[in-house]
Amino acid sequence: MSARIVAAARGWIGTPYRHQAATRGAGCDCLGLLRGVWREVLGAEPAPVPPYSQDWGEPQGDEVLLRAARRYLVEKPLDAAAPGDVLLFRMRAGAIAKHLGIQAETGHRASFVHAYSGHGVVESALTPPWRRRIAARFAFSERVL
Repeated sequence: MSARIVAAARGWIGTPYRHQAATRGAGCDCLGLLRGVWREVLGAEPAPVPPYSQDWGEPQGDEVLLRAARRYLVEKPLDAAAPGDVLLFRMRAGAIAKHLGIQAETGHRASFVHAYSGHGVVESALTPPWRRRIAARFAFSERVL
């Protein structure tokens, strides 16, 4: 399944960044990318996504995205990297986790696909600055809770 996840994610490259959107080629944000890949690989999304702000509950310190990931994905150790993993990032120390990506490559060519404001969907090298921001790692599951 990991090859299908990576291929699906790469199929979104070039999609413009649009907050709360989830349509390949038209627009998505990081959650929209994950939702779109889910639909392509697993089928219907497990739950409707309520409207959300770009701060993801940061003023309240609410780990909305982390809770949702733990509900619908399978948490993995941070050092157990595999293609197709969902990466959850803290964009700064002490902040809530509010950015997602899908690991495409591992090892010395490690990379991930993500929707990034101002850039759209891109594949980026998983450089040390990005690695330091990983808050959690998950695998897709064919079973939905």
